[in-house]
Amino acid sequence: MKRKHFVGLALAALLAIAPAFAQAPKGWKVRGDHSSDASDPDAAGSVKFVTSGSGFHATNPMAAIYWNPANTATGSYTLKGTFKLIKSTGFNEYYGLIFGGSGLEGATESYLYFMVTDDGTYLIKRRDGSSTQGVSPKTPSPAVKKPDAGGSATNALEVRVKADKVEFVINGTVVTTLPKTGAAAKTDGIYGIRINHQLDVQIDGFGMSKM
Repeated sequence: MKRKHFVGLALAALLAIAPAFAQAPKGWKVRGDHSSDASDPDAAGSVKFVTSGSGFHATNPMAAIYWNPANTATGSYTLKGTFKLIKSTGFNEYYGLIFGGSGLEGATESYLYFMVTDDGTYLIKRRDGSSTQGVSPKTPSPAVKKPDAGGSATNALEVRVKADKVEFVINGTVVTTLPKTGAAAKTDGIYGIRINHQLDVQIDGFGMSKM
């Protein structure tokens, strides 16, 4: 019985890190985040994260994070990515950047994330294991581009980590600045991408540069 229990736990952990038939470019890892809300279920199908042009394309029936363990940042740095929502689903699901990550393959995963959605809002949160903590609440901003008549929207996100503060930038506008304290204190670590469920997103210009 103990062996069966261990095998079950190992399989569950594997599925969390690599959803069924997930695709990813060489060196990149995928960790799915299943919806536990019956009123907001995941869509059918498998997570796909592939090279597309000079960037990446994410197809997300379920929420997922994407990262390359070689991509780490410490001290002062700037992280950027331009996200094109291919077509809005009308569910206001968020997409954007993760940074300050550690333990992303295990039960103690930790990272900050900065994301936007269809209704013109952004949010900043921290994830530690299975729990999340709000760092900056869901906030409307004219800097966030909403979907056009065809359901598409493009938003350039940027995180500027400085010695004592972090600036969060959308389409060239600083939407908020937070001190590096509390939930926003840990900014060293792995950086990557998070796309929530039922979204289809192209990511270009993704990368980090030292300040």
